[in-house]
Amino acid sequence: MQYHPFGQTGIQISALGFGAMRLPTATINGQRVYDTQESIRIIRRAFELGVNYVDTAPYYCDGDSEIIVGQALKGWRDRVYLSTKNPVENSSGADWRRRLEKSLTKLSTDWIDFYHMWGIGWKDYEEDINVADGPLAAAFKAKEEGLIKHISFSFHDKPENLIKLVDTGHFESVLCQYNLLDRANEAAIAHAHAKGLGVVIMGPVGGGRLGAPSAAIEQLLPGKRLSSAELALRFVLTNPNVSCALSGMGSLQMVEENAAVASDDSPLSPDEVERINVSMEENKKMADLYCTGCNYCMPCPFEVNIPLNFQIMNYHRVYGLTQYAREQYKAIGTNDWMKGKNAAACTECGLCETKCPQKIQIRKQLKETAQALG
Repeated sequence: MQYHPFGQTGIQISALGFGAMRLPTATINGQRVYDTQESIRIIRRAFELGVNYVDTAPYYCDGDSEIIVGQALKGWRDRVYLSTKNPVENSSGADWRRRLEKSLTKLSTDWIDFYHMWGIGWKDYEEDINVADGPLAAAFKAKEEGLIKHISFSFHDKPENLIKLVDTGHFESVLCQYNLLDRANEAAIAHAHAKGLGVVIMGPVGGGRLGAPSAAIEQLLPGKRLSSAELALRFVLTNPNVSCALSGMGSLQMVEENAAVASDDSPLSPDEVERINVSMEENKKMADLYCTGCNYCMPCPFEVNIPLNFQIMNYHRVYGLTQYAREQYKAIGTNDWMKGKNAAACTECGLCETKCPQKIQIRKQLKETAQALG
């Protein structure tokens, strides 16, 4: 297993982290339940292979994840760093403290190494977190008491807001999205690393979706026999600003395969990364839909996010990642970083086509996007 310095914490963290959000299930008396013993076996196998960072959350696996992780940590607690999260539901520091104490009980532990403000954005920080007697003040107090070792945050907002949260100086690590096909946070990750934060990546294989066989992805590096999943994980781990890639592993096979990748001390070379970049761009050019994301077509008078719809369509059309594309399409308009409407909202007014430097038949392509992904 490879290990990296984790920001300015003084910790060496494993390149691979165990994400306890997709634990195995079993059917007992017709009921689907989480298989505690198999889950413990899988988690401990990761520890045996050198993984020293495990991440959970109060609501993962119908609330069972923290309990199972706590049991798996018995005998390993002083060798593994524990990460969990606190949903900032309001501006009350007292409520935040009660949720912390509940997690400590479920985890059967006296302390949490990395405790995250869960899924926050800049608005949350300003209005609910950094307020009098609020969650941030409660976090500082809990840290003084030794209940948490490091104050962290997980993030699903716009990249510029990640930078603003880093610049507050209140956090020691960040957990955020980044993968081969979703690189929006790349510059913000570099900023976090430069500012001394540990950087943990969620979704390095797109929640497992980039692990689906894709000839287009596997051929990004001709001559290297890498599966889609291995290439996606190697790509993330090659980024020098990334401390750890978090993978939700629900089987021993996944643990063994991912640990082998994270133990390889030969990352992708700069030339190989550049070749991936060039190949991905060439793949886009070969598609019927070559959108450069210039945004000249925007704003749409009917709020269709044209570049985002086309980016997602190319996940399906160019890379064959249809399930991933459909899930992303469904998410358009549901959060701040995927604003606007999906292709179905197009009225075919044609205004966008008068502004497109690529002369894309936008109305036709939006109709095809809605048909393929809707």
